[in-house]
Amino acid sequence: MPIMSALESGFCRSAPWRVFARRRVLRWALQGHALSGQVLELGAGSGAMAEGAASTFPEARLTVTDLDPTMVRSARERLRPYPNVEVIEADITRLAFEDGSFDIVTSNLMLHHVVDWPAALDEARRVLRPGGLLLGYDLTRTLAAEAIHFVDRSPHRLIKADNLAAQLVSSGFNEVAVDSAWRGHVMRFSGRAPSPAVEIGEDAGTSR
Repeated sequence: MPIMSALESGFCRSAPWRVFARRRVLRWALQGHALSGQVLELGAGSGAMAEGAASTFPEARLTVTDLDPTMVRSARERLRPYPNVEVIEADITRLAFEDGSFDIVTSNLMLHHVVDWPAALDEARRVLRPGGLLLGYDLTRTLAAEAIHFVDRSPHRLIKADNLAAQLVSSGFNEVAVDSAWRGHVMRFSGRAPSPAVEIGEDAGTSR
């Protein structure tokens, strides 16, 4: 997982984005689900979404990760008032957590920053408990997104919805859903780790 460019770093730490993420994006990204138990956020940036999650779901225990030391410091400062949050530096393609450590894993607008994003999904599946839930959203691979990242020059690998759905199934998720939004520029996704009685691949969905 690469470190953010200066442009992206500044955007993630901006007050307008923090307010918008907390008040509008969080509910949309959670797709009607509540956070509970042990929750892992992958690539949390400055902690804008985590702040909203921590305040909205105080009973959940949040582990917030990012590879960029600047983002980790920013998130730690922002999330200091929340006793239900731990912020750590971590590479999401090689997580140090044991198998089945979390009830829910979230990924908010960061998967396209991971060149080896299939490995990140494999790790998300590995650290989820049986029946655990993956929730997230990301940019879709469009000409506009390609142009923005060409100008920004940050490492990235933008993803098409059907490719993401196929990889979620390949990584071992059931009940896979990938839904396009905002005129196809953004997509929400979800998947569930199989319960012991469910064979991998059973009831696996596709993009819609």
